[in-house]
Amino acid sequence: MMRRRAFITLLGSAAAAWPLAARAQQPERVRLIGVLSVFAKDDPEATTREAAFQQTLADLGWTIGRNVRIDYRRTGGDTDSLRKYAAELVALAPDVILTHGSQAVGPVLQQTRTVPIVFVSVDPVGSGHVASLARPGGNATGFTQFEYRIAGKWLELLQEIAPSISQVAVIRDPRTGPGIAQFAVIQALAPVGLELFPANAISAGEIERGIATFARSPNGGLIVTSGGTAFHRNLIISLAARHRLPAVYPYRYYSTAGGLISYGPSTIEPVRRAAGYVDRILKGEKPADLPVQAPTKYELVINLKTARALGLDVPPTLLARADEVIE
Repeated sequence: MMRRRAFITLLGSAAAAWPLAARAQQPERVRLIGVLSVFAKDDPEATTREAAFQQTLADLGWTIGRNVRIDYRRTGGDTDSLRKYAAELVALAPDVILTHGSQAVGPVLQQTRTVPIVFVSVDPVGSGHVASLARPGGNATGFTQFEYRIAGKWLELLQEIAPSISQVAVIRDPRTGPGIAQFAVIQALAPVGLELFPANAISAGEIERGIATFARSPNGGLIVTSGGTAFHRNLIISLAARHRLPAVYPYRYYSTAGGLISYGPSTIEPVRRAAGYVDRILKGEKPADLPVQAPTKYELVINLKTARALGLDVPPTLLARADEVIE
């Protein structure tokens, strides 16, 4: 009798342990992150951003193939592709979507008001994507580009590095809020006697014709605003060199590609911070409760090689302020 009772007790204990053992052996749930980028797949800036995003996720405990999968869609700035890929990503029912660029978040929000979205490099309030920076209120949050007042800094830098200029062409994409607002700031701050010329950057042909026409008059310089201009940056940099025009650009990756001088926020820092927001959302927090944040790191980069090619002597005071000098 005692043996039978002991056997039944042992059998019951083993049966109770089976579900625990089964649960312990179950594989970890794989979460899905969708990424919609305005950059082309072979763009070095896209490669750098993606590496930073994945590395930060890894630091937070997310391993691709084990507990997370990332599905990328890259458009190269094509508007039709943005709408198409936004619909594709939402149809995959991801746990969260990361968007790069002011043109990417709108198409995703048109597709869903429930899937969490983390955006990078966006003017969210002006575009109506969030209710406020402190309380986004919907399914989207993230990191802004920068304040439009930075456009005044570009004008100052251009006059400092090329004091003889008397006219400035402002390269902008008139289809985007940043391009319009930044040009307005430059207009408001331009000193008397300095002529401004808006130059649209919608197509390569339009950019080439606009800069060539502008360069026929002497003492000119360029200011390249943010927005859709990034897709044509190599063309703009080469045209500035061909026509010997000093130019100021909004991001470091212009200067590393041969642009004269750039000033703007780091494009990698907000991607790392966005990975932190993605991590928090995957762990249960809501975008509506995560405040939209502004950049915290700005970079002044000077390409001395380009300055020499243009015959410019960079003031020592400007060199001293630079975060990076490219020889």
